[in-house]
Amino acid sequence: MRTAHDIVDRAAPPRPKVDVRKLEVAFELGKHKVQALDGIDLSIERGEFLVIVGPSGCGKTTLLRVLAGLEEYTGGEVLIHADDDGAQRPDSAMVFQEHGVFPWMTVRDNVAFGLKASGMGRAARQRIADEYIERVGLTQFANAYPHQLSGGMRQRVSVARAFATDAQMLLMDEPFAALDEQTKLVLQELLLKIWQETSKTVLYVTHSLDEALVLGDRIVVMSGRPGTVKDVIDVASVFPRPRKVAEVRSDARYGAMFGRIWGQLRQPEGATA
Repeated sequence: MRTAHDIVDRAAPPRPKVDVRKLEVAFELGKHKVQALDGIDLSIERGEFLVIVGPSGCGKTTLLRVLAGLEEYTGGEVLIHADDDGAQRPDSAMVFQEHGVFPWMTVRDNVAFGLKASGMGRAARQRIADEYIERVGLTQFANAYPHQLSGGMRQRVSVARAFATDAQMLLMDEPFAALDEQTKLVLQELLLKIWQETSKTVLYVTHSLDEALVLGDRIVVMSGRPGTVKDVIDVASVFPRPRKVAEVRSDARYGAMFGRIWGQLRQPEGATA
């Protein structure tokens, strides 16, 4: 059993950021073995916003956790290439669907948490935290606690904390799934804005085909369990950056791409197109 952090290439070429080769993940459930991922081949480019969609239970979150070093894998290999700028920063930071903030900490302390854990001095980490708090529009709530915030505001805190750590890669597991449509649209625009400013590598898991199309450079469509890669769709060639969420949704090509993804997801396993 290995984790992604067992194999880190420090002498990496400029691209890609991540290589996943023939990845397999299996779990022991009593006397039974459950194959979660089977033969995943995937490359993630530096600075790419890669989105993964697939049916429930197909292993999307498992793949994310493997890349975060939180889950062991049973076959294949995962190569996470270090950034070549010589900077020392965390390999990855995760943003979850909910419960991503510490209720006993203020907004500022939540955003600065990763910086404090890395040993950064108080003045420096507060300066960086305040910068990202401003970027997500929460400056007047910097001293507030999570119970004083709406769900959308708490997710803004999670996004700010992830970017503030300056991790090499952001791993996002349905961060906006529990939000209403209006709040989700605002946060999608915000996420795109900050990502375009920072050029981070992002791996984003979602059940929403709409969200995948408005956010992603490429979309990886996974099969049902055991998870495999069924299709990879190049969105950036159709909707180049910079990109506005509302403009993508109103484009005539949006419907065709939506239909292609939905056709892959609704097609029974083993059937041919």
